[in-house]
Amino acid sequence: MPNNVDFAKRARAVMPGGVSHELRYRTPHPSYFIRASGAEKWDVEGKRYIDFKLGAASQILGYAHPDIAEAVSRQMTEMPYTGDCHPLEVEWAEWLCRLFPSAECVRFTGSGTEATMLALRLGRAHSGRDKVLRIDGHFHGWHDMLLKGSKPDANTPPSLGIPQVISDLVVVAPPNINSIAEILERDPGIGTIFVEASGANYGSVPLPKGFLPAIRALTNDTGHVLIFDEVITGLRWSPGGRQARDNVVPDLTTLAKVVTGGLPGGAVCGKAEIMELLSPANSRDGLAPPVSHKGTFNAAPMVAAGAVKAMEILSTGDVQRHADAMAARLRNGFNAAFARNDVQALAYGDSSTCHLYFGRRSIEGLDAATIRRTPPALIKALRDGLLDRGVDFMSFTSCVTGLPHTPALIDEAVSIFDDTLAVLTGDGVLQ
Repeated sequence: MPNNVDFAKRARAVMPGGVSHELRYRTPHPSYFIRASGAEKWDVEGKRYIDFKLGAASQILGYAHPDIAEAVSRQMTEMPYTGDCHPLEVEWAEWLCRLFPSAECVRFTGSGTEATMLALRLGRAHSGRDKVLRIDGHFHGWHDMLLKGSKPDANTPPSLGIPQVISDLVVVAPPNINSIAEILERDPGIGTIFVEASGANYGSVPLPKGFLPAIRALTNDTGHVLIFDEVITGLRWSPGGRQARDNVVPDLTTLAKVVTGGLPGGAVCGKAEIMELLSPANSRDGLAPPVSHKGTFNAAPMVAAGAVKAMEILSTGDVQRHADAMAARLRNGFNAAFARNDVQALAYGDSSTCHLYFGRRSIEGLDAATIRRTPPALIKALRDGLLDRGVDFMSFTSCVTGLPHTPALIDEAVSIFDDTLAVLTGDGVLQ
């Protein structure tokens, strides 16, 4: 039977770097997975992993949740895709309007990146101004319009191929209300503000205390369109995202991952006066809406079927409370392991996340640049050590928990983490 090395050789022959996503790249080769259930998965060699990646944070209900699988399978046999309106998209939109305080209307997209693209177009159309302010280090997808600033302390996009004229429309600001207010006053070309509601990279750099209410108050005064990127926080921080949990309502919200039931897709929701710019009923020429938006697989029936079932399960908040408790157990276990191994490091995070930082035992004063200064060799050594022992994290030594994580799985992962730390300290990788 082919092993991971065999598939890596084949992949390198037909895909750049042998991967379909740059963060899946791993030397000497990635693992190739063929089965996943709950919070566990198995590669082509039969090796089992406890998974804290959960499909890039999309699978809060776990892999192959029976209710989601049944809904999607049934829809596949009834009507997989026709390119038409269908009842499930209406039901899905109704769920979002009930759950998210900002959602007066909803438009579905093909992904989270597409959601932020559309939200920015709406912000520009509504404000009549082309420039967008985004927070240093926050991530809003891989498209040209918001990539500048996603790498902290860099006023350039982290990719070739993005025209300077596009980057010139993006203003990068620190998560400091006074600084943002000064920038807005100086630059009348800014009409839209984007914020990752968790803080940079799903909370690896938390927002300053009180930032979200403060940016809401500021934009209420200035009239700028405020957009919360809740692609990860939506239905993870609470059934209505961070905005519902913290009672801070943006003008527009971008969603994906959990909100689709862990299937491919996304959504933009927000104030009706802005969202109605998408309505063909408001056409200026009788042919097209004021703001154009298409997308072949928007609210595809199989995605909508899984999403509606997920909304039913997630709307009670029980799943989120369990996931939060498991993340707290994981963070506590990791911090105890750091103490046992005399490692200056910290496990921290909000809701159902866990982030690691090496070099201190307090998050006070952390910023995006500080987080990214963790030596890449250390990050790789820890990640490789955990993978070799059957624990999979997301990138940048971060992870998420979900419904299928049990205390037993958490404790098993903590034990493996402890063993890995002991080896790294013994080898001198950790001081």
